[in-house]
Amino acid sequence: MMKKIVLLLVSILLGAALYAYSSHSSATANTQVSTRNALAISWQNAFCQTHQKKRECRNVKKTDFSASHFTLHGLWPQPRNNTYCKPTKKLWLNPSLYQELLRVMPAAKSGLHQHEWKKHGTCYHTTPERYFEDSIMLLAQINNSYVRDFFVRNVGNHVTIKQVRLAFDKAFGKGSGRKVTMQCNSGLITELRINLEGDISKAKTFGALLKNAPMARHSCQKGRIDRVGF
Repeated sequence: MMKKIVLLLVSILLGAALYAYSSHSSATANTQVSTRNALAISWQNAFCQTHQKKRECRNVKKTDFSASHFTLHGLWPQPRNNTYCKPTKKLWLNPSLYQELLRVMPAAKSGLHQHEWKKHGTCYHTTPERYFEDSIMLLAQINNSYVRDFFVRNVGNHVTIKQVRLAFDKAFGKGSGRKVTMQCNSGLITELRINLEGDISKAKTFGALLKNAPMARHSCQKGRIDRVGF
């Protein structure tokens, strides 16, 4: 009888140990930073042309950041159905980071940052601060590149996805453009979506993240680059 009790206790203890190890391993795997992502950046002038009642689209001036730069929509861990990874309370960011978000992500005035963190950021498996800092860093590299120069130079003109991809090739290396798609609305280019592969915080260049990223498909083929104002 005693032998059976001892064996039962040993079995229970082994089961508990295996469960703890499995849970720890699963938690570790689930908290690994996302290395396959898509960066969505907006051409805010076109977005506002088609969403004129949005708070962030009222009284935009030619001197505003969004009038001549790409703005942040979001950083999306892939695949696309990888969303809402954990419950979260209302997002709180330190004041300096929030102020920078208001500059580069005007739609934060309408709460976009809350939505992006809840839907996508929780699947990035880092803190909210790192998620948005990595996003802002990526956006800055594009805005400091030939891609942004190309858009500014062609404001008011129609351009093709081929031209946009060539601009990415020139900015970040041959083949980079094949990782980019263009989104359009009412004939206007509203957004670019860019596939990335690798640990964003450790990557030395934006081009390095594009190099091994999957090819992009289903792009808008041609659209006009809108200027600020309605």
